[in-house]
Amino acid sequence: MALAGTLKEADITAALAACQAADSFKHKEFFAKVGLSAKSADDIKGAFKVIDQDKSGFIEEDELKLFLQNFSASARALTEGETKAFLKAGDSDGDGMIGMDEFATMVKG
Repeated sequence: MALAGTLKEADITAALAACQAADSFKHKEFFAKVGLSAKSADDIKGAFKVIDQDKSGFIEEDELKLFLQNFSASARALTEGETKAFLKAGDSDGDGMIGMDEFATMVKG
């Protein structure tokens, strides 16, 4: 998996376990627990590229729904409420997508 080389397997497992229940995903807690918020700008940029499945330069709502599966193929999809809250938290310019800078700000926030 693409993010496994950047992040520790144990951190990924713990972060996914913490949000296993529906509607329990909190992006700030997840980024901290998985270790992404402590990573370099280049590592965060690399994570963005993995999450941006269609390589559009933006993370759209459908990509956010499957966000956890970038960390483990067996992870659950985010609920509609979680997805919308995640998008709202990251989309600072209101265009309905999360760009690279918005993602970096959200991860470090």
